Amino acid sequence: MDKNDNKLVEMAKKAMLNSYSPYSNFKVGAAVLTESGNIYTGTNIENSSYSLTICAERVAIFKAVSSGERTFKKLAIVSSTGKPTYPCGACRQVIFEFSDNIEILLIHKDGIIKTNIKNLLPNGFKMKK
Repeated sequence: MDKNDNKLVEMAKKAMLNSYSPYSNFKVGAAVLTESGNIYTGTNIENSSYSLTICAERVAIFKAVSSGERTFKKLAIVSSTGKPTYPCGACRQVIFEFSDNIEILLIHKDGIIKTNIKNLLPNGFKMKK
C-alpha cells in the first residue's frame, strides 16, 4: 500500500465515525482521491423513510463534484462489520459516471481488496460526452 492509500484508508475510517445509522447500525465510511490530489470523505446517512438513505460513497463523490471535481483516481470504503463492503448498484453507477477507470479499495479486518469499477460494473451505462 502506498502513502496515498494509507491516507485514503485512514480518512475513510475517520468518516465512518460520523455515520448516522440508527436503524441498521451499519456504519460505512468512504474517501475518494481526485485527479487533482484532493480527498473528499463521506459516510452513510439513514432516514426513517428508508428510500431517502444515502450511501457513504455517493456522499464523498457528491461532495467532490459540488466542489468542482469531476475525475477520480481511487475510492476507499470501510464498514463497521469488519468485512469487505462493496458499493451498491446505485453507487456503482455514480462512480462509473465520473470515472470508468477508478481503483476501489475495500478495507476489512484482514487487509484490503483492490478492485476497480470496470470489474464491479462491467458494461456500465454512460452517455457519450
